[in-house]
Amino acid sequence: MTINVVVGAAIIRDGRLLAAQRAEPAELAGGWEFPGGKVDPGETDEDALVRECHEELGVKVALGERIGGDWPLSLSGVLRVWTAELVEGEPQALEHLALRWLEPGQLYDVEWLPGDLPLVEEIRPHLTA
Repeated sequence: MTINVVVGAAIIRDGRLLAAQRAEPAELAGGWEFPGGKVDPGETDEDALVRECHEELGVKVALGERIGGDWPLSLSGVLRVWTAELVEGEPQALEHLALRWLEPGQLYDVEWLPGDLPLVEEIRPHLTA
């Protein structure tokens, strides 16, 4: 069985976390996630995440620490997340409905997608580091 890898970026700036609201597919639209996407064949996880942030947000990011291991998304998919900082550009919702910078006390003010939700608490310590 092939495991589908999805990568996500916990983009942190000034102690706040960037959350992105899904536009599609219909069953996920409106839910909030870490920006990112699927890893293409022949691409490293890290290269895919940098590419996805550029495509989805119009920014260049530098990846930091990986958060945990493989987080299950489905029977055949996993989510891998890294902390990231903006190197160039200001995030724009190019493929999302909205973007929101969340302070530590606001992390649960949005409805996280089930696959992303377990990571929220894991990222909290990075917001005050």
